[in-house]
Amino acid sequence: MMHTFSSSHPDFPHVAMVSGQLANLDSVLVRIHSECMTGDVFGSLRCDCGSQLAAARARIGAEGGILIYLRQEGRGIGLVNKLKAYNLQDKGMDTVEANEALGFHADDRDFTPAIDILKHVGVKGIRLMTNNPDKIKRPEQAGITVVERVPIIIPPEQESAAYLETKRSKMGHLFDRGD
Repeated sequence: MMHTFSSSHPDFPHVAMVSGQLANLDSVLVRIHSECMTGDVFGSLRCDCGSQLAAARARIGAEGGILIYLRQEGRGIGLVNKLKAYNLQDKGMDTVEANEALGFHADDRDFTPAIDILKHVGVKGIRLMTNNPDKIKRPEQAGITVVERVPIIIPPEQESAAYLETKRSKMGHLFDRGD
């Protein structure tokens, strides 16, 4: 079942895909995924976004849960600026440096809409599919318990290895298996 929720762009709503019955609202499997047209749609190997989305859809489809798709392309900087950041990366900058050179933070996303969606559905606790420690903090700060971090381990492509290392070293992303 798909539900839409308003975003800052009325024609591009956030989407929540609910799979199965949410019997236990204290421990719902959840993926909060930010739009990545280049990875999700066009299969770019510069990032692991499309592979993470596919893995999340498969697991949520099998176990039940909620996939929240937030319309905030390029870590919140938009598609045009993301492509400008790609050009800077082609000249030697990493993803963080490129965003900052364009006048943005390393990550300008707002996870408030995801929190609002979870609260709207009545979710109190989540098993959050993420490698991003910031995504763990935000629900907890809003009163939603993260009962488990469920890692999404995608083997790096040659094209994405430096990008993933930057996410680990500069943004604190967790690439362990959560053992």
